[in-house]
Amino acid sequence: MINNLTKEEISSLAIETIIKVVLLGVILFYAFEIIRPFIVPVLWGIIIAITLSPLIVILEKKFNGKRTLIVTTITILAISALVVPTIILSDSAIVSSKEIAHDLKNGTLTIPPPSQSVKSWPVIGEKLHGLWSDASVNLKDTILKFKPQAQEYGANVASALGGVLGSILQFIISLIIAAIFLVNSESSVKVYQAISRRLVGQKGVDWANLSALTIRSVVQGVIGIAMIQATLSLVGMLIMDVPLAGLWALIILFVAIVQLPPLLILGPVIAYVFSYADTTPATIFAVYAGIVSASDGMLKPLLLGRGVDIPMLVILIGAIGGMILSGIIGLFIGAVGLALAYKLFMTWLEEEDVVKEEV
Repeated sequence: MINNLTKEEISSLAIETIIKVVLLGVILFYAFEIIRPFIVPVLWGIIIAITLSPLIVILEKKFNGKRTLIVTTITILAISALVVPTIILSDSAIVSSKEIAHDLKNGTLTIPPPSQSVKSWPVIGEKLHGLWSDASVNLKDTILKFKPQAQEYGANVASALGGVLGSILQFIISLIIAAIFLVNSESSVKVYQAISRRLVGQKGVDWANLSALTIRSVVQGVIGIAMIQATLSLVGMLIMDVPLAGLWALIILFVAIVQLPPLLILGPVIAYVFSYADTTPATIFAVYAGIVSASDGMLKPLLLGRGVDIPMLVILIGAIGGMILSGIIGLFIGAVGLALAYKLFMTWLEEEDVVKEEV
C-alpha cells in the first residue's frame, strides 16, 4: 500500500507520525515528572507490604478476618515508632544546642583534658592530643581557630538533619501506601501477576512468586539483621555516652547492609571509650560490641529465607547506588531492588540454558 503513495503523501505521513510520537513523548515525560516524587515511597511501600503480608495473614486468621483493623493498628504503631523518637530527639537536640551556645558564650563550657593514651593512637594521636589539650584549656579560642571549618561543618550537619527528617517523612508515606496495598492485597497481587504475565508470558505467576520470596528474604536476612545490629550498637553507645551515637549507628546500619562487620565502626568507638571510661565498663562495652558485630552469624539462619544466593557485591552496589539516588530510604530500596533484578535475571538465564539443552 505504501508503494502506491506519492512522495508528498509519504512525507506527509512521516511528518504526521513524528509529530504524534513527539507529542506522546512529551505527554509521557510530563506524566513521569508528576509521579517521580512518589516513585521511591511507592516502591518502599510495595517492599514493606510484601514483607509484612505473611504476618498479616497469620494475624487475620487469629482475629477472624479483621484485616483492615490489623493493618491500621500496625501502621499506627509503626508511624508512632518513627514520629515519637524523632520529636524527642529533635527537642533534646534543640535544648542541648541552646545550652551549649549559652555556656560557650559565657565561658562556662569546658571539656575534660585527654588521657595520655590518646597520644598512642596511630596517625592522628599526637595532633589530636594537642588539639584536645588546647580545647580543654580554652575552648572558645580553639573553636575560633577553626571557625570557617566549623561553619561549613555546621551547614553540612544541618543539611544531613534535613535529609534525615525528609527520609522519615518518606518512611511514613511509604507505610501508608503499604497499608493500602495490604488492605487490598488480593487485587494488588492480581495486578502484579497480570503485569508479570504480559512481560514474561506463562511464567509470569512463577516470577511474581519468586519476586515476593526474594524481597522478603533480602529484607529479613539482610536489612533486618542490619537494623538489629545498628539498634543494639546504638543502645550500647548511648549507655556509654558516646558522642554522635545516632550518626555512628546509621553508619553501622550501612556497613551491615553491605555485609561488612560492624566492628569496622565499633572498633574505633571502643578505642575512644577506653580513652575516657573506667577499665571495667569499657571492657564490658568492648565485649558487647564484639557480640553485636558477630551476631549476624546467629541471626542469619533464623531470618534468612530460602533461595537468597545473592552475592555481596550486588547488595553493596544496590545499597550505595540507591543511597546516592534517593538518600537514606534508597539504601534499603537499592539493596532490595538490585537483588531482585539479579535473581530474576539469573533465573531467566537458567531457563534459557534449560531450553537449549532440551533442543
